[in-house]
Amino acid sequence: MGGALGLGVPDVDRWLQGGLRRDGVHEFYAPPDGEGAGASAFALLVGRLICGADLPLIWLRKDRGSRRERPYAPGLAELGIDPDAVFLVGLRDLSDLLVATAESVRHGGAGAVILEIQGRARLLDLTASRRLALAAERSGTAVLLVRRSARPVASAAHTRWQVSAAPSPALPANAPGPPVFDLQLLRQRGGPEGLHVQLEWNREQAVFRTPIYGDPSAVPAGGMADRGRRRAA
Repeated sequence: MGGALGLGVPDVDRWLQGGLRRDGVHEFYAPPDGEGAGASAFALLVGRLICGADLPLIWLRKDRGSRRERPYAPGLAELGIDPDAVFLVGLRDLSDLLVATAESVRHGGAGAVILEIQGRARLLDLTASRRLALAAERSGTAVLLVRRSARPVASAAHTRWQVSAAPSPALPANAPGPPVFDLQLLRQRGGPEGLHVQLEWNREQAVFRTPIYGDPSAVPAGGMADRGRRRAA
């Protein structure tokens, strides 16, 4: 597929030198004290944008055997994601997940492949991530790694983010607002890091934008607060 996925906010896309590579590897870490739902939701939305209406999205995660931990189809639809376009694969261990992810990426039939991992995941080391990056470049399939309960480590990812859910701006009659994500760019291969921005997801238009009713204290695109953050790779 190639090219870049612009996130739709000019300042952010300039920082990303056009956007997220459609044939790249992108990591989304939940903050250490976070529950990780924000990182998963953001990865799903990025995957939805990459896949568009024509390509499926593959989502691989460990099968914990509990119905309560399985994705909720009406919740996906509420985000504007067609549940029928998402192929959910649950496997028992990380070794099987890595094999299935690599094969899914090499196949090239999906627009994006999400691998959701809990904990340190030593098998997903620098070598394994390089294999995924090479497969992504060859097939044109994006790899979106969701890392819960883990600290950033060295990898071949093209971008690495910390993602958490931010408070949604209230709508009239105190109705719940659209989801808002707090994003920190921890690493960008060949580009600047340190971006800190909050983006709101507009379901009707299927775009990200800066929160319309947002708290003015929200850090704008281009924030440099984290530029000195130590790179993991």
